[in-house]
Amino acid sequence: MGSPTLLPEQQVSTLEAAFAAMQAASRREPFPDLALRRQRLTRLADVLFQHQDAIAAAISADFGHRSAEETRLAELFPSLEGIRHARHHLRRWMRPQRRSVAFWFKPARNRVMPQPLGVVGIVVPWNYPLFLAIGPLVAALAAGNRAMIKMSEFTPQTGALLADLLAQALGPEVVQVFNGPVELAQRFGSLPFDHLLFTGSTAVGREVMRAAAANLTPVTLELGGKSPVLLAADADMARAAEAVVAGKMLNAGQTCVAPDYVLLPRGQREQWVRALSAAARKLYPALKDNPDYTAIINQRHYQRLASWIEAARAAGAVVEQINPRQEDTASVRKLPLTLVWQCPEDAVLMQEEIFGPVLPLVEYDDLPQAIDYINQRPRPLALYLFSDQPAVQQRVLQQTVSGGVVINETMLHVIQEDMPFGGVGPSGMGHYHGREGFLTMSKLKPVMQQRRLQTRWMLLPPYGALARCLLKLMVRK
Repeated sequence: MGSPTLLPEQQVSTLEAAFAAMQAASRREPFPDLALRRQRLTRLADVLFQHQDAIAAAISADFGHRSAEETRLAELFPSLEGIRHARHHLRRWMRPQRRSVAFWFKPARNRVMPQPLGVVGIVVPWNYPLFLAIGPLVAALAAGNRAMIKMSEFTPQTGALLADLLAQALGPEVVQVFNGPVELAQRFGSLPFDHLLFTGSTAVGREVMRAAAANLTPVTLELGGKSPVLLAADADMARAAEAVVAGKMLNAGQTCVAPDYVLLPRGQREQWVRALSAAARKLYPALKDNPDYTAIINQRHYQRLASWIEAARAAGAVVEQINPRQEDTASVRKLPLTLVWQCPEDAVLMQEEIFGPVLPLVEYDDLPQAIDYINQRPRPLALYLFSDQPAVQQRVLQQTVSGGVVINETMLHVIQEDMPFGGVGPSGMGHYHGREGFLTMSKLKPVMQQRRLQTRWMLLPPYGALARCLLKLMVRK
């Protein structure tokens, strides 16, 4: 986030006052019961469901155009599904867990009690402004916390709407939403939250972690990176191509777990390009006026992608755009699926997370070489393997490290509520979603309760023969 720059004093005061008020409210009510937590989650679900059309319209306005169906599929559905899952399982999650007591300290009782942390900070990116706000918020509310949310400056209409909706549903003592420039995000990240969850780029994640360290604030970082598709020799080309195109062109590739590049067996490139082209034409027969295809968020990001493509072409790469009607899409910031091969490894397309509908293709000679290619790069947020051979699946699972793996599909692991979601190394740290989100947003407090009759008296000084005899029994391999 860099060094905080000057903000209007009123904005800084409002932010700090909101945090202080939430801290005070948390101390007055440190442990919301099951009924209150469920009530908050229900109110959240109600307001999202009732205003789904307004939410889709606001996100579309921020993007220039975003498919309403994509918003329902990729943002509203997983948000509501996450709430349903949490409400259904919350009683079990909140139940203290019994733990065993060492023989020497019986008849004591041990248990682990999940306790709310207090006030959680959530920093939301622009690419999925609803889901990446609501997903962490569900975990925070389920765990009994209060939350402050900083929305992206690139999605002001969504941010303003969400601020109104959450105020209406939950009130400012439970959730507050802040909208404003990057300088506000810098101030936000420097507050002494009880936990801070950030979703965004690896570079900014480092700055967030640095700011949080000043307060020893624990962080969950959901970052990105270059998520590979590994096409094994036995892969069904048509099936794989449709899954890759669906994942790559959803939200025009502006997804942290979008397929970033494809590793395919040498000699199969022409067949693979034909399969990708056929799948893209089937799913998106037109682009410019197609309500199902989303625009690039702003002109800056559109130009970034265009310049990366041209730089790769100038360096000797082959570039093929899948534009079925040969439309001029630049005026509406819609970029066709763009396939790139023979791209130099030092090209920016091969070094940076693409975050757009551009797909480099890399050929390999055998599976060990493909695995080495993945392992020589920063650990990705997701890995997509296409193979029906159990031996290949097991080898890739055991010999690669990634935030998550999907076999014979792309991206759907993100919306499996009973599985943790998170990166590893440069692609992130920590997990949330479902029970893991509840645990991330809780303090697992160990509680030991001693009984009136106990054996500690035998090990108190002055140490005599009985203590020495017991210690001989206790100190063993």
